Amino acid sequence: MSETVTTSSGHAAYHAASKGWFHGDHRRLGGPEAWLIWVLATTFVVWLFAIQTGYAVVSPDIQQDAGLTIGQIGLAASIYTWVFALVQFFSGALLDRFGPRPLMAIAVAFVAAGAFLYAGTTNFGTLATAQAVLAIGSSFGFVGAGYLGGNWFGAAKYGLMFGLVQTFASLGSAVGQPLILATLDNMSWQQLLVAFGVFGVLLTILFFAFVRNPAPAPGVVVEKPRGNVFGNILRDLGKTFANIRVVLASILAGASFGAMLAVGTLWGPRVMEARGADTDFATVLTALAWLGLAVGAPLANLVSNRWGSRKWPAFYSLIFQALAIALVIYLPTEGQGAALTLMFAIGFFAGGHMLGFTIAGEVVPGSLVGSASAIVNGICFIIGGLLQSIPSQLLPDDADLSDFQAALWLIPVVVVVGAVAALVLPEKKTAAASA
Repeated sequence: MSETVTTSSGHAAYHAASKGWFHGDHRRLGGPEAWLIWVLATTFVVWLFAIQTGYAVVSPDIQQDAGLTIGQIGLAASIYTWVFALVQFFSGALLDRFGPRPLMAIAVAFVAAGAFLYAGTTNFGTLATAQAVLAIGSSFGFVGAGYLGGNWFGAAKYGLMFGLVQTFASLGSAVGQPLILATLDNMSWQQLLVAFGVFGVLLTILFFAFVRNPAPAPGVVVEKPRGNVFGNILRDLGKTFANIRVVLASILAGASFGAMLAVGTLWGPRVMEARGADTDFATVLTALAWLGLAVGAPLANLVSNRWGSRKWPAFYSLIFQALAIALVIYLPTEGQGAALTLMFAIGFFAGGHMLGFTIAGEVVPGSLVGSASAIVNGICFIIGGLLQSIPSQLLPDDADLSDFQAALWLIPVVVVVGAVAALVLPEKKTAAASA
């Protein structure tokens, strides 16, 4: 069992691993070292998001070159999300117990290895293996960045720093898809993925060199984790899952981000191409969705704080997101102009999913913040995987617009379910919420 001591900032004090791995007297919260570590963590998330969302751009080439079906392409995407979700539940708990060093550096190395495997895809088995390796490393990315932001900038700024991570990740995705498309005019998709892998090697070195936790506050005593680590992690996960607010926060966040992930990385471009749009236009539209998420993610917490409520901003965000998704799917063929605004709106209102992390972080002890965040993020990707794989199994190989419309109704329905979860969420007034 690991004992923790809560500091004046409200976060749990750091574990005894910090005395070994986090050697040295590490500097004040919010200082230059804090910003360096946060920038590296955010760069990791932007990079892995670029690989993840770039799948929408390179999947047609992979399908053709490897002789795969659209069902296999969809299944490979869902393998990523399912492995990610499974490992995700343990990644947050591991960060709670041992901190980010060397766990975060190892995670970056996994993503780099996955990119190299991805580049070598010649059949479905290779692609599935690459997606699994990528997912293992990526499971530490977003939650790890939020964990580091909370530790290095204080509990009061946890939600805001998490939202900013999502903003930069979404901006990277918005810019990354058109850049990937343009880059593919000058190099093969295999060469592009090798370049991603080489960048990952450099980032791994930087993580080993710089990323660590701040030292405990003066006078705070930390103790080494004792007992069966795996058993303790399962116990912590059980405690977190037992909190109904964490469960409802996970459902509302999962419905919102899962739908965004499905639309932004796979189905958005395919629907637009079925309407007659060329690949360039379809890519711009999905980039707009990620740009909308970049704007909406930090605003969700700011609006929530101003409103003095978590549930109502989350509820309205989900309702408007469901409406925008339904309109994109069921617009007439000639409605491509309206799709520009609607795709931005899908991402913008998906920013409300960040409130799921804020809610979960506020209703558990500081020692379980990583576990709570990991559960929320894991549910996000489980739902995203289902919304990628289920429609792909319902589509014929040569799907037209009516086929997509018949298969994709599930996505807005799931978002409405998330809105119901937000509606029944017990409101918890906090200092942050009433500020």
